[in-house]
Amino acid sequence: MLGTIDTAIIFAYLILMILIGFSASRKQNSIEEFFIGNGNVGTFSIACLWLASWVGGAAIVGGASKTYDLGISGGWYIICMAIGCLLFGLFFSVRVKVWARQKNLLTYPDLIESTYDSRTRIVATISTALAFIGFAAGQLAAGGAVLSTLLGWDYAEALLLVSAIIVVYTASGGFMAITYTDWVQFILLFTGIVLVGIPVSIANGGTWTALTSNLPPAHFDPLGWGLPTMLALGVSIPMSFFVAMDSYTRMFAAKNEEAARRGTLWAVLFLLPLAVGAVWLGLTAALLYPEVENSGDILTKIVLDIFPVGFKGLVLVGILAALMSTADICILTASANGSRDIYQRYINPLVTARQLFRLSIGLAILIGIAASLMAWKMQDIIDILLMAFTINSAALFVPTIAMVTIKGNNSSAAFWSILLALTTVITWYIASWLELAPIFSLDPLWPGLLVSFCVFTALHFVPDRPIRLPKTTE
Repeated sequence: MLGTIDTAIIFAYLILMILIGFSASRKQNSIEEFFIGNGNVGTFSIACLWLASWVGGAAIVGGASKTYDLGISGGWYIICMAIGCLLFGLFFSVRVKVWARQKNLLTYPDLIESTYDSRTRIVATISTALAFIGFAAGQLAAGGAVLSTLLGWDYAEALLLVSAIIVVYTASGGFMAITYTDWVQFILLFTGIVLVGIPVSIANGGTWTALTSNLPPAHFDPLGWGLPTMLALGVSIPMSFFVAMDSYTRMFAAKNEEAARRGTLWAVLFLLPLAVGAVWLGLTAALLYPEVENSGDILTKIVLDIFPVGFKGLVLVGILAALMSTADICILTASANGSRDIYQRYINPLVTARQLFRLSIGLAILIGIAASLMAWKMQDIIDILLMAFTINSAALFVPTIAMVTIKGNNSSAAFWSILLALTTVITWYIASWLELAPIFSLDPLWPGLLVSFCVFTALHFVPDRPIRLPKTTE
């Protein structure tokens, strides 16, 4: 169990996050500062925002757990993120920043409406909000599992504590609070998992020779996770980079096109050693604890057992940082969907900045509660996040890519492709849970993508009648 020093490190970190949130709240003077840091974020901060957001509970806690169960294929999740981040950095980052400057964009649905129409914005907002509540739930589930093991608390109690802290600093400090905390969280994560985690694993018997000699050969099968699941992850995760609202938020926040591109590519370079660290810790755990009943908290167990005093707290704080830094941007993103993309756009265009701040804070609290309830009911981190990736990717990927590759975009094609793909995915999940027919065991990503592509292609050649509502008063 944790000693006094390690426990103090963890609680000091949690308190620090809240203090940073309150400090950042004093610097919020406009809605642009609240949602995108006034578009003045530098290269290193952009890299930290990418890493702290995407390398969360599934990548570290879930990745180590999958590696324990299945072997090196458990690192596929982070590799997929590196691929998505690389492609976005090379082909989209500069373009998105140019759009943001030209069109005064704050959110991804802003971009959707500027290209298509207001009804397409509505369905894109719904898809984004559902996905980001799911993303947040995945991180909260991991955070609850880690704290439950560390403190010996009931899972629900630990989940409540993690959720409360994240909601407080996110709602109070907005995007700048996330930026400041992500600096701390990324440094702690990289130090704990890579610079400390790998050497300590090796010192405790987790050498490459020992791992390859003593673990089953199946643990070194690169397809050990299963080709269907790995293929679904390999498609849905990279696609999600192009349709995730927080990807666009980072580019909108960058101070210029070069910062947007470099920050994204820097993140790729840091992702690779993190993948190695998560896999190495998972394999070492499989060597040291071959008969663990529940692998969900295996990373916490190995840290508690083999890491020296002081380093336990450091590494565990790094793990918590990974969870919290992903959940915070997800909660802020879903809050922006509700306040900016729905309330200000369609209900009260004349809302004041002060009123919008208050609404965003209230929505952040409600979204945090919804994500916590989802995490409480569905405790499998990877399953939660795969569902969120599927909803986002299947519904939004085709219209988003079409914005770049096709001239004269058809708003009706975009609207119906998003709506019908989203409906298909949700219906498919329900039918799968009810076990209505064998076909519903197929991952919902594929029928959702097929519907989106076919509908968009068929309607693209039909004469378009876009629907545009009056613009909001900024």
